Amino acid sequence: MIKLATTSKRLSILRQQHFNHAPELDLQQMGVIVMPFIDGSSVMAKKLCGYWEFGYSRDRIHKVQSEPYITRTPHDRRLVQLSKDIQAYLGFRCEIEYIIAADGTIHVVQAKDISNIDILEEKENYQAIMLDGVRRIRRRRNYRERPLYVMDNRTFYIDLISLCEELLDAREQAEGGGEIDISKMIAFIKGYEASLEDFALRHQRYAVLGLAIQDTVELFQIANHYLDDLPDLQSQLSKVLHNNLYQIDIFLSEADTLIAKDKVRINLCSHDAYGIDTVRNPLWTVYWNVERHREVARVFKQVGFKTGDTVSIHINADDKPTVHRM
Repeated sequence: MIKLATTSKRLSILRQQHFNHAPELDLQQMGVIVMPFIDGSSVMAKKLCGYWEFGYSRDRIHKVQSEPYITRTPHDRRLVQLSKDIQAYLGFRCEIEYIIAADGTIHVVQAKDISNIDILEEKENYQAIMLDGVRRIRRRRNYRERPLYVMDNRTFYIDLISLCEELLDAREQAEGGGEIDISKMIAFIKGYEASLEDFALRHQRYAVLGLAIQDTVELFQIANHYLDDLPDLQSQLSKVLHNNLYQIDIFLSEADTLIAKDKVRINLCSHDAYGIDTVRNPLWTVYWNVERHREVARVFKQVGFKTGDTVSIHINADDKPTVHRM
């Protein structure tokens, strides 16, 4: 837990402290609750607008799995009464996480206090007056606006390889050869990572436009092995490059909107799919078909989408999204 808090969860903790006023942590003085490992389906339950809803995901029991889904009718009626009893016992509105074991046993994992979180649908119900009609020219069924980070790792690796070439060329031109200092390349990689963290700490919710995220394997291998003739330096560069992949994944996991080709998508766990934060801000993966990737990426660049822009996403009645640069 301490290691995760300083690595993969570090950015998430910083964002919670920055945006949600979470307290400072002494990582060496944390209490731990040890629970038995239970293999099964994950279910999230909460009461919204007078009804209990149940979100199902991460079914580890069955070989053939379904997509995550939400229902008001759980697979076991006991979930409804158990959820009511837990909320009544705690005395506040809560979000409850369960694990359903292979034998059908219901295990309660945790209950989160959500009594102070505004639910837009409930506010609308309390402050709504039904009228008789509307006349309008523009209709928006699904819409969101987000600050944008444009991720183009292909360009990043090409620039890094260019730095490698410059260093090797300078070494060849030096009399009797010369020592290679890869600090410039390390600084280039660390600067990229710093830009990711800075963006994530400036924007509580953001979108990532993935012009090139994971389709750069060949370029990554070229950059990773460019200094193979200098094993010590190659090992140092390789370590930093692999850590860079890790930092990119961490940054992507904090985004609530991903705009990329269909091959790349947000992998939803229970909290991501059904947590209370997703009631007003669900995770979106807006995609284009893989065979159109070059064409769509070219159009995004031609229009001029860049990091720091605000983009709007409009989803029409046929579930077809349109992305606008504001």
